[in-house]
This record gives sequence, structure tokens and C-alpha cells, in this order.
Amino acid sequence: MVTYQQDGDERFKQGGVNPDKDPIEPGGPKMVRGTFFRWLFFGLVIIYILLTYFHAPILTSLGKYLVVSHPPQKSDLIVCQAGANVERGLAAAEAYQKGLAPRVFVGKERLPDGYERLRKKGVNYPETKDLLVMLLDGLGVPREAILVSEKPVKNMIDEAGQIREMVKKKGFSSLIVMTSPIHSRRAWLTFKKVFGEDEDVRILVNPTPYSNYNPEDWWKTGLYAHEVVAEYVKLISYMLTSLW
Repeated sequence: MVTYQQDGDERFKQGGVNPDKDPIEPGGPKMVRGTFFRWLFFGLVIIYILLTYFHAPILTSLGKYLVVSHPPQKSDLIVCQAGANVERGLAAAEAYQKGLAPRVFVGKERLPDGYERLRKKGVNYPETKDLLVMLLDGLGVPREAILVSEKPVKNMIDEAGQIREMVKKKGFSSLIVMTSPIHSRRAWLTFKKVFGEDEDVRILVNPTPYSNYNPEDWWKTGLYAHEVVAEYVKLISYMLTSLW
């Protein structure tokens, strides 16, 4: 036994592992993974606490950021953006009645699938622009004051481009964009970009007051929660596209 112990000591002295001088380190890759998951768990707990106690001001800020509203001024044209006819039409008619502009522009949305088939069958199904014109007329905007586009718009950029062409053709120098509160920032950014070279054209954005959207509690309503998330996706996509 003594000889075995001496042989072992000799092997340690010749460069083998000495348990007294070279302790075995625990863990390796498993320890690294364990540390990572502990920090991940800690981070998630912090995020949960922040969202639990500060979710209202954070979400309110997100809701308010989407809304852009300029003080109304007399202009050459009110642009009633396509979509959400009732809330936007009410605001556009009210702005017209107040004398903020002598004309109202109504855009044409893309026809729904199957629309041509309906026409062939003799079914008179009104387009959204026809419904908006009917609404404005019923609210006291004379038909001759309504400018109707006959070219369907694909998106907000396409709509702004059409309006820019019309503004240049008719010599207008100012317009009010009437839209929904949730879309007002994207509308402002879009029209500024499209009209970028026309510095002599003043653009104001007036979100309709007839929307039920409330920036301070939008996340409590399923409809607006969905719309806000979708709007941020569109806004981020717009910003990334603008950068490229």
C-alpha cells in the first residue's frame, strides 16, 4: 500500500492532476446555461413588474402617440379620407359648415371582390364613395362642393399622391386631412412625404371627434386594441420603407 501511494505521488509530481492544487471546476456548459436562464427569468420578472404597475401610463403614451391634431384654419380643401365613412363624414361636413373650406374631396376605395359580377346581374350596390357622398349631402354639403375621385386608391400613399396631383392641377395651396384619430399620425407622415417638394402647400390633420377611440383606455376594448396594434405595425413598416 505504501508503494502504491508513493507511485501515485510521483505521478502527480510529474504533471498529473493534483486534487489538492487543481480542484475540479463545476458546471462547464451546463453552468453557463443555468446562469443564462436565471438571468432570463430575472429579466422577465422585472418586465412583468413594470407592466403590472406601470402598464397604464405606458399604454396611454402609446395611444396618444398615434394622434396628431392641428388647430383648424381656413383652407382650400377638406380631404375626407376613404374608410370609416360615418365618423369622418360627420367631421368633414361640420368643418364645411363652419366655413373651414369650400370643397370636400371624397376618395374611391378598391372595389370588393365580386362587385363586377353583381353589376352583370343587374344589382345596384353602392360603392363606399357613393355612400359618403350621400352622407355629406344629407348633412348639408352641396353636391357641387364635393370632388369625387374616380380612380381607386390602393393605400394611403396612393391616396395622397392622387390628392397632390389634383391640388397642383387646381392650384390649391392648403388642405385639411380629415381622418380617424388612430390613423392621424401615419396620415400626417404620409402627406408630408408625398407633398415634400411642395412647400407652398399647407397640410393640416384634423382627427374626427366622432370616433370612440380613447388613448387613455384603448387596451380595454378589443376592437381598438386590435386597431392600435395593427396601426403600429403599419407605422413601423412605413418608417422602415422611408429609411430605404
